[in-house]
Amino acid sequence: MTEVKDDIKNLNLIKSFNSKSKYVITKLSQVLGYTRQTIKKRFDDLNKEKIISNFTININPNIRPINLKYVLLEIKTNPKEPELLEKLLKISQLQILDGILGEYSLFALLIFHSSEEYYQVLSIIDKIMAQSYFKKYHIIETIKVFKTNGIELNDNEIDPNFEIDNIDYVILKIMQENQNLKPISTYEIKDIINDKYKEFLSKLNKNEISQSTIHNRMKKLEGKNVILNYALNFSPKKVGFKGKYLVRIKPKDPSKYNEIALNLVKNNFITDLFRIGEQHGLFAIVRVKNVEDYAEFIRKIYQSDEIEDTFTSFVLDELKIYTNFIIQ
Repeated sequence: MTEVKDDIKNLNLIKSFNSKSKYVITKLSQVLGYTRQTIKKRFDDLNKEKIISNFTININPNIRPINLKYVLLEIKTNPKEPELLEKLLKISQLQILDGILGEYSLFALLIFHSSEEYYQVLSIIDKIMAQSYFKKYHIIETIKVFKTNGIELNDNEIDPNFEIDNIDYVILKIMQENQNLKPISTYEIKDIINDKYKEFLSKLNKNEISQSTIHNRMKKLEGKNVILNYALNFSPKKVGFKGKYLVRIKPKDPSKYNEIALNLVKNNFITDLFRIGEQHGLFAIVRVKNVEDYAEFIRKIYQSDEIEDTFTSFVLDELKIYTNFIIQ
């Protein structure tokens, strides 16, 4: 019983750090009913037990002028080529790498900021796979992202007149990739840009970016739904999510893809949902606490009477974890 209570407390704490704006410890104390010292101690304990890893943000894929490009990759490999895994894990655009059950033994999700970046990385993947045993892989380009990390994008539309520039890109990249177990401050972002992006600043004819400029830009990125939320990366299995499934879904009527997707995003078991250009044109990442939850998910899928077929891949091992999905 104590272990169950601890799991609930851990879940509540992780949930509380998932918000539209950067958390304020005093507000968390009021919401959770804990003192600052209690929150800090529990937070430190979660870190020691490797239940949580770092802070991050989720970025709206529909940013302008160029949408983020989400690409799914299936790879056939065998346990005797660990060097293939090592090379894949060095690709900075790689967000997820899972060992799966089926003909393809690896599944990857990569996110790109431009077509140029995509083709550069694709060339690297081609070279890696040319040296693999099976030399078999399948690239799936997404047409539309309906849901990412538990966030419904239909409810987070971006102002069509708002475009981000290169400075915004750098700020977003730092906020997503350079945070540790303490949310990064605008002063720290300023120092990173001024220290590590000197060539970038030079191209803009700038010596530095001020803290106030960064603060103002961050507020605008929040207000325009570019920054979807602030969150913690955590280990799903250590907070009770024992099962992860990759599910392809085929509607009976192909003209209803959009309608069906907008209904599916409301399902709490689905953390990510994509439209892909294949026979099973919807691709979902599903998180459950047990097998019974997945059985319930599939049962409800077919109860709608609009789904012709599904194809499921079970995730055996999460090799690169990108998990800050919203916990319901």
